[in-house]
Amino acid sequence: MLSTPVFSASSSPRSLATSPTRLRPHDLLRSTDQGASDVLDGRFDHLLPDGGRWPTDERWAGRLHSDDDLDLWLISWVPDRATELHDHAGSLGAMTVLSGSLLEYRWAGTELKRRRLGAGDQAAFPLGWVHDVMHDPASTITGPTLSVHAYSPPLTAMSYYEVTDRSTLRRTRSELTDEPEKAAL
Repeated sequence: MLSTPVFSASSSPRSLATSPTRLRPHDLLRSTDQGASDVLDGRFDHLLPDGGRWPTDERWAGRLHSDDDLDLWLISWVPDRATELHDHAGSLGAMTVLSGSLLEYRWAGTELKRRRLGAGDQAAFPLGWVHDVMHDPASTITGPTLSVHAYSPPLTAMSYYEVTDRSTLRRTRSELTDEPEKAAL
């Protein structure tokens, strides 16, 4: 369990009517930051891969916290494993990078925009955010990149997309899931 509360008491009834959750992006960012701190302090060592050895040929994800409002995950990222362009259906999202760096390719209406997120960087994902996330090949750390992700409400579905020849998005499939950022093979 997280060591500090993760929701804001400043939510008004009007704003709750337009959001799928009472949590706001800044609440999720605070949750991922606290989760990252808790991971670094060893509070989740019991959830890490056997012997603390991270898989080097596949991604790994472990749930750190779950309740009706929030899912918090620790995810490892390895080379050559992208997530595919996807959204988080009816969930808001956020992440904090613990180590290494990630590349995010975000749909910007007519093209994909790239950004690099290094250790300590954070990003929030509103409803409708379509992106692909992957290990940054220029990362200078040995081993996988690590990040903490928050979803509110907890994930129930994700949709996947492709960019068409006309520079538009086409949804290719939707999947029911309670696991984040599944790796494409």
